[in-house]
Amino acid sequence: MAVRERLSGNEAVAYAIKQINPDVMPAFPITPSTEIPQYVANYIANGEMDTEFIPVESEHSSMSAAVGASAAGARTLTATSSCGLALMWEELYVAASNRLPIVLALVNRALSGPININADHSDSMGARDSGWIQIYAESNQEVYDNFLQAYPIAEHKDVMLPVMICQDGFITSHGVENILLEEDEKVRVFVGERQPEHYLLNPEETLAVGPYAVSNYYMETKRGQREAMKNARRVILEVAERFRAMTGREYGFFETYRMEDAEYAVVIIGSAAGTCKAAIEQIRSTTGKKVGLLKIRVFRPFPEEEIARALSGVKAVAILDRSEMFSATGGPLGAEVRAALYQAKAAAEAVNYLYGLGGRDITVEDFCRVYEKLERIAAEHKIRDMYEYIGLRSQ
Repeated sequence: MAVRERLSGNEAVAYAIKQINPDVMPAFPITPSTEIPQYVANYIANGEMDTEFIPVESEHSSMSAAVGASAAGARTLTATSSCGLALMWEELYVAASNRLPIVLALVNRALSGPININADHSDSMGARDSGWIQIYAESNQEVYDNFLQAYPIAEHKDVMLPVMICQDGFITSHGVENILLEEDEKVRVFVGERQPEHYLLNPEETLAVGPYAVSNYYMETKRGQREAMKNARRVILEVAERFRAMTGREYGFFETYRMEDAEYAVVIIGSAAGTCKAAIEQIRSTTGKKVGLLKIRVFRPFPEEEIARALSGVKAVAILDRSEMFSATGGPLGAEVRAALYQAKAAAEAVNYLYGLGGRDITVEDFCRVYEKLERIAAEHKIRDMYEYIGLRSQ
């Protein structure tokens, strides 16, 4: 049966890696993800894993080594944060276009500059169009659970795409929570073994990986990636159902909280969802106002139709981004959700706010003010400022 343990998010990811026991892990340290390869290296040194750990000279080299190992047929992963992900940029696209089922443990941290080591989503959101599946966690339990589901998604024959498992730097990566750990044998059965169909070390097959694609073929490659991303929608839910059968814990594209009768809703990604839930309980218990939350778990592939349906009954919705996009209307999550609502011809008023950049705190009181603004927007049908920072010191 499952074991209750107190672990940080980084420890939880490392423990999941130990249970999966992949073939190869190249890694280069960067705050706040450094602990993940550190813990894994300790497991290997203590004889608890037989993974080949490759210390490399940079994050670009880390993803390059992962690409080579995965192409050779090995189950492969790495971990990074922030500028480390940025240094991998070229190789992120290479991994996705080569349809390599690499898993990346990303501990979200603000991209420079100015230099900042705290949580926001500018690193992963900057890579949102690289062709990687992106799955986000609110809690330590969720990041552990998400990691266990990553390989069955990535390695599915209808997908064959890399997966980025994201958690908020320091907030979950270093914060300790009680979580449930599954039994090793159950995890091994659930994840299974990689059975590559095409790989470089297959002596019976001549294979080229990463060839030059002339104009007559490049677009077909991208179409293939798009079809794989569409297939991933089905596979993500199938794997989640298998995971529910094993653990009793349910996952989907997103979590809805008190949305059954909600008139005003917040859409958000990551650890701040817990603070929003506390605000919802406070508002409902003190005022009776019908407020709710939609917490995005899967950002790529983006579940636009499902999100639009989940928000179809609300009068107004605030989409909160933890990443600046410098567009005319807000951040990346806001752009995608508002497009989904527009496509669905939704009647809800939609506003996009920015919060938590560089680790700035967001409080229960901040969320209460957001819901107050939504009530006013719904009554007036007028959005005064689409481009607003929550908790800015000048306010």
